[in-house]
Amino acid sequence: MMPEPIDYDGAWKETLERYLRPFLELCFPLAAAGIDWAVPIEFLDQELQQIVRDADLGKQRTDKLVKVQRWDGETEWVLIHLEVQAQRDPDLPRRLYQYHHRISDRFGRAVVSLVLLADPHPDWRPGPYEVELWGCRLRFEYPTYKLLDLAREAGSLDKSDNPVAVVIAAHLAAQATAGDLTARHEFKWALTRRLHERGYEWQDILELFRLLDWLLVLPDELEVAFRRKLTEYEEKQNMPHITSIERLSRQEGRQEGRQEGRQEDILDILQARFGEVPYALREHILALGDEAELKRLLRQSALVNTLADFCALIAKPPAQ
Repeated sequence: MMPEPIDYDGAWKETLERYLRPFLELCFPLAAAGIDWAVPIEFLDQELQQIVRDADLGKQRTDKLVKVQRWDGETEWVLIHLEVQAQRDPDLPRRLYQYHHRISDRFGRAVVSLVLLADPHPDWRPGPYEVELWGCRLRFEYPTYKLLDLAREAGSLDKSDNPVAVVIAAHLAAQATAGDLTARHEFKWALTRRLHERGYEWQDILELFRLLDWLLVLPDELEVAFRRKLTEYEEKQNMPHITSIERLSRQEGRQEGRQEGRQEDILDILQARFGEVPYALREHILALGDEAELKRLLRQSALVNTLADFCALIAKPPAQ
């Protein structure tokens, strides 16, 4: 059985929200150096969505709009528009210019547009947006960072302690192993071990593992083997077994028909992550009998950001 499609967009949105500073330090160091990180940043997702709707720019991609403070003594704040582009798009330069112009017009502030090129095509290098007529000329340039360039730097991802390097390695491995899921299983195991061996804080291990799990999707039989190996490894390392992730590791390998076990696992994961589960939600989960739906919700219970997000999934059918 083939694994479900990889949600690159969702994984990168999570990464940017959780690890913006290390992301910029690794991929756009000039921008990272210009920000006063002592001042809290602010994500303006709703404002960006409104700009997309007002401008009729189509589907919002993996975009983030972030309000940051300059560190160089200037009192004004600036806006960073980040886009992660995982496929070729000949319209990218024009669209970026439209975003840049409309964000600047909306807020009346300086805007910096940054693009992470996460596609698997080494020859795709989008250039500036240019228009000219009768001597009137416009040229819009923007910094880009190509993940494949980092992959070609021998050992750069393996040696880096930057947490985003782990996400990038998982992204590249997911693309490289689309036709070799056994190799993907090996990559996932190697990256998971790296989380424990690099001395990351426990919360970072949980967050990064969640992103690895999001990107390196395996078919059921390989996923069961991976999680069995993970449980054995963590037991040898005397690691605590109270987290949602390794509760999921122990339980996803159970045989079909264990509906009550899956129901309890979902509730345990939700309680471990978000606290007491409301009575109505608990009763709804305990009443579910569809094995495929329980398996979907079990996985999502470890991936969603909030309990409200999980509740929204209850009424949402799985993707076809």
